[in-house]
Amino acid sequence: MIILGIDPGLRTTGFGVIEKQGNRLRYIASGTIKTGSEGALPPRLKVILTGVSEIVATYRPACAAIEKVFVNVNPQSTLLLGQARGAAITALVGADLDVAEYTPTQVKQAVVGTGKAVKAQVQDMVARLLKLPGLPGSDAADALGIAICHANSHDALALMGALAPANPKKPTLHMKRGRLV
Repeated sequence: MIILGIDPGLRTTGFGVIEKQGNRLRYIASGTIKTGSEGALPPRLKVILTGVSEIVATYRPACAAIEKVFVNVNPQSTLLLGQARGAAITALVGADLDVAEYTPTQVKQAVVGTGKAVKAQVQDMVARLLKLPGLPGSDAADALGIAICHANSHDALALMGALAPANPKKPTLHMKRGRLV
């Protein structure tokens, strides 16, 4: 199964593509979509939308995962990040992909083993888990970490979903704040 991870950002959106085969993870590609720091917002969002769409068309992932927006000290920055995230999600659902969402803490926990890891630890563990020859850039590492988090969570969520009753009108398990309840 090919998984696309997205680390949304208005200036730089990271992406990471991995393949999960059984318990093994294999690196396929990673990089960034850069919009720059200048210019009007709508064309920058279009760069993200187009870039994510091209990545999906190139690597044909089975599913995608994206980082959830956290509330920043600056509300304006949080709103801009949300718009960048929305452009990426629009490209993903436009390609009929299922999109999972994970908080930064969930990603760090899945990759490093602690939710309080720093970016350098995430970069190092991503490189180790995917047997990369060097450290990926921080945005690409975060995106690969999101894909790894989904690869590790996907099977557990599918198993739990299979335990749900057959009556779809009355589901007993559902996602709430990124957790199955």
